[in-house]
Amino acid sequence: MSDVKFARREAIRALSLGKPMEHEQLIRRVLGTNFLDLKLGRLVVDEDPASGTTAKLTVIEGDTHHEVEGKGVGVVDAIHAALLARYAREYQSLTSLRLIGFHVAADIETKKAQAGVDAVARVTVDVSNSEGKHFSFSDASRSVIASSARVVIAMTQYFMNAERAFVTLYNARRDAMARGREDLVSRYTREMAEVVESTSYADVIANIRKELG
Repeated sequence: MSDVKFARREAIRALSLGKPMEHEQLIRRVLGTNFLDLKLGRLVVDEDPASGTTAKLTVIEGDTHHEVEGKGVGVVDAIHAALLARYAREYQSLTSLRLIGFHVAADIETKKAQAGVDAVARVTVDVSNSEGKHFSFSDASRSVIASSARVVIAMTQYFMNAERAFVTLYNARRDAMARGREDLVSRYTREMAEVVESTSYADVIANIRKELG
């Protein structure tokens, strides 16, 4: 099986899960050009079985590159810690996520070498938000470490943008109320109810939900 066919199959599988993709289209529409798109640049992992793992990575935000570093008990933990160090202060919801599953599955049909250790592998991370809702994020490539980094970045990107979209909708709803646009108030209220399912606990979200009753 070619890499292209494998990637296509994995994309279809991800859509069938319906979890991380569930509200992404709405979130992207709400944020428009303000959608925060994160990509992996360089990644360096230093792992010592006795003392733990250190991950240094470059996160690309549009035209900006940020160097982040984190330590943990493994690659995923270290990468997650690095991203939290940069983003958790502004996006508190990231700290309330809980890892509930980590899976690596190789598709041996994609191997190029006889031994097969170069086969494409799919890394899947399952998390739950503060409400106990589950989300799955996957990435497939010939590097388990690179896919692990990309999948944690995808998770971080998703929840950051969900938090931002919820606040954006709240501000739009408040403006619509001030202008007496009940049609828009109803629309933004409905969209907030959808987006909030993809958020996790943060003070700003809790306060808005309390205000809305």
